[in-house]
Amino acid sequence: MSVQRFFIKDSTRKAELDEFLAKELNRAGYSRMELTKTPVGARVVVYAAKPGMVIGRRGQSIRDLTKILEEKFGLENPQISVAAIEVPELDSRVVASQVTAALQRGIHFRRAAYWAVQRVMEAGALGVEITIRGKLTSERSRYEHYRQGYLPRSGDAASKNIRSAVEWIQLKPGILGIHVKILPPGVTFPDKPSIRPPPAVAETPAQVATIPEGEPSPPEEEKKEDADT
Repeated sequence: MSVQRFFIKDSTRKAELDEFLAKELNRAGYSRMELTKTPVGARVVVYAAKPGMVIGRRGQSIRDLTKILEEKFGLENPQISVAAIEVPELDSRVVASQVTAALQRGIHFRRAAYWAVQRVMEAGALGVEITIRGKLTSERSRYEHYRQGYLPRSGDAASKNIRSAVEWIQLKPGILGIHVKILPPGVTFPDKPSIRPPPAVAETPAQVATIPEGEPSPPEEEKKEDADT
């Protein structure tokens, strides 16, 4: 097998594994997975918002998942570990899954989108955009955007810092697509202006004018000139 075919096969298996885990662990708030090969076997790290649902009661769910990965995907001695997401509201894939779950429960798409935007901004995000496409209110397909905060459109900084995810859901009118973009906190952009505070000026004592001795003060000179006239 050539090197090119090896990497294509490895990337395809990772994509299939990620798609399978996203479907199986949707209720657990699945975000992503990391697959690494070790001398002992394959190590799989699953990032989820609810690790307890991935592990299951007495570890039964994770044992069943390990068996599936070994039989279906051909992983040698898979070792699965679960990591919790610190802030699920800042994970685009988790937010997209929450919106699809709300739509599946029958909640109106605008209400679900506004609810998700509010939660993302309250978590400290700099910006968020949620796009819903499909047959929303009529038989004709269209889309709606829901934005809040600062979210750049293009550039190297935008492609590296914006977290994006896409989910689909099958409803009675048809298939709806949910696209979520989140700009996490702590990101700086060169085009965003910053205002510097003015430099502090040291306060100096007021200068007091002194009049040499023997010279009349200005008011006295004015009085003398008035008397001469």
